[in-house]
Amino acid sequence: MTTSYELPEITADPPAVLRLSPLLRGLQARSPVCRVKTPAGDEAWLVTRHAELKQLLLDERLGRSHPDPANAPRYVRNPFLDMLITDADPESARKLHAETRTLLTPNFSAKRVRDLKPRVEAIAEGVLEGFVAQGPPADLHGQLSLPYSLMVLCELIGVPPQDRARLVELLSGMAGVDDPQRVVEGQQALFAYLVELAGRKQADPGDDVMSRLCETGAPAEKVGPMAAGLLFAGLDAVASHVDLGVVLLATNPDARQAALGDPRVMAAAVEEILRTAKAGGSVLPRYASAAVEIGEVTIEAGDLVLLDFTLPNFDEQVFDEPERFDITRSPNPHLTFGHGMWHCVGAPLARLELRTMYTLLFTRLPELRLDLPVEDLQVLGGRLSGGLTELPMRW
Repeated sequence: MTTSYELPEITADPPAVLRLSPLLRGLQARSPVCRVKTPAGDEAWLVTRHAELKQLLLDERLGRSHPDPANAPRYVRNPFLDMLITDADPESARKLHAETRTLLTPNFSAKRVRDLKPRVEAIAEGVLEGFVAQGPPADLHGQLSLPYSLMVLCELIGVPPQDRARLVELLSGMAGVDDPQRVVEGQQALFAYLVELAGRKQADPGDDVMSRLCETGAPAEKVGPMAAGLLFAGLDAVASHVDLGVVLLATNPDARQAALGDPRVMAAAVEEILRTAKAGGSVLPRYASAAVEIGEVTIEAGDLVLLDFTLPNFDEQVFDEPERFDITRSPNPHLTFGHGMWHCVGAPLARLELRTMYTLLFTRLPELRLDLPVEDLQVLGGRLSGGLTELPMRW
């Protein structure tokens, strides 16, 4: 894909909190599928609207496969994302993806999530106790959201308590986009640890995802990377939605009170938080294995396609006044968790985590409020995730 004119450039600069960038809004108004330049300097197609994103998420011509991974166009330069690009033929890559989902999905069934509910609530209560004990002002991101997300994931996957601080360091190293050597070293160390842990699970299984994966006969060398994928996908995603959901509820007192008064309203509030919290930038890079005609453009084989799971949540063709936070919005067909074969298997657990923490936090601290204006909140730069650097709160 080449062009003779200057393309709009999608940057890795930190976005404004809870606000769609003028660039993304302009691209969405222009076309459902736009040519752009990525932060890595390569050309790509950015999918901006809801219908086209749903269509492409169901299209088997998009996947991780590229005939020349070393020279494939990139969204960002990051060894962790590079590792996901395969030179396997597209059908084999789809088969591997389907097999991985088949192994993981039973661990997030309705029954499994119900069984996890008491453990999630206990973790939330314990983390909240520690947060309150710090006294105001306190950093909700570093002292509540991140440890909460990590502890739930570790319980789910089966990471022993004594290993969790080290795990945070390894995951943090893999998320950066500015230090490739550090990412490679962190990736190698994380995978080595998780493969070793999987070996222990084979000999002494517990009630956790890694043990159940081992019981299927999957080798430790396969279980370790699968656990790494769950950790990498879930840690910052849940922590950042706890943060941003707290900002939305703290600054919308009527919505907060309605949600606290009725679990069904809280569930609806969680969906609206999922829709609005990340205003663009949650990108899944994929490659076309054959020509795809969509939105009056033709995506050629080998082209990079950026599937942004959050930008189409602001599509005016689907959502009335999309930039308005409205917990009564119904229906609310947001695509934050993806769709079809790319739907997040951990979505039921993430919803439980968010409902649990918002309810406990605002019940315990009804006067919880931001310690600075929303516009002064800072998003991490140079990272794959779009989380806050910190979230100072008072009560």
